[in-house]
Amino acid sequence: MSSLSRRAFVAQAAALLPAAKLAAGMDKLTQNNLGVQLYTVRNIIGSSPEGILKQIKEIGYSEVEATADTLAKDWSAIQSSGLKALSAHLNLDPTDAQLADVKSKGFEYAVIPYVPPPQRGGLDVMKKMAASFQKAGERAKSHGLQLCYHNHAFEFEPMGGTTPLEVIMGETKPEDLKLEMDIFWVTVAGHDPVELLKKYSGRVPLLHLKDKKKGQPAQAQYNENVPKDTFKEDGNGSIDIPSVLKAADAAGALHYFVEQDQTPNPILSLRQSYKYLSAQFG
Repeated sequence: MSSLSRRAFVAQAAALLPAAKLAAGMDKLTQNNLGVQLYTVRNIIGSSPEGILKQIKEIGYSEVEATADTLAKDWSAIQSSGLKALSAHLNLDPTDAQLADVKSKGFEYAVIPYVPPPQRGGLDVMKKMAASFQKAGERAKSHGLQLCYHNHAFEFEPMGGTTPLEVIMGETKPEDLKLEMDIFWVTVAGHDPVELLKKYSGRVPLLHLKDKKKGQPAQAQYNENVPKDTFKEDGNGSIDIPSVLKAADAAGALHYFVEQDQTPNPILSLRQSYKYLSAQFG
């Protein structure tokens, strides 16, 4: 190939890259795909759903992720807030009625949010659970929804040469079950969110962004029993958020939700996280 042809080829390839990236569904973090998991404001939203959601919108967030236990109560306020209702946390085994309901409300994602400790177990238990998630993913797809699984820390505990997360992801079809990666819990379990994003590239459309207190023990913890002050605003902890965002973009992430499980002032924390993350917008 001549030097001129080579330069022309490189120029053409560079010109096509943005279109190829768009076709692959990748989306850098921007104001338009940054939202709030409403669990963050669970202790204050009941007093004034409209007022709390208005504050979230005024901060700059564009999307929300709802929870099944408060969705019906908050729905009217969500509709009038100007925030996009994108994702809903349901339960371990979403029913057709639940899936049809969230689809009718315009949601695009349904999420299995948590496996309570009494329902966790060894490999056999996790394999049966993965099989039920596969069926749930097929049901979700029949309703026009994408099912995701949201991780905590227990899913990373070594177990018979594998882990619960590897079982869940390995025994379900990528098109039927995707991962909503919570970067906080990944680090609590002693793993690097960047490496996990690479491992499951193309299968992590949703990300939970929350930071972890500096100076925490490096030892892996496979449960969720952490002190309340371990949860920090994005940019106010020990996680390398810019590297995570870069890896998420490369892995095809589409939407990002700020969630802070514990904070004495949820709105202030959401404002601080937004200020930090807005400086990272692509």
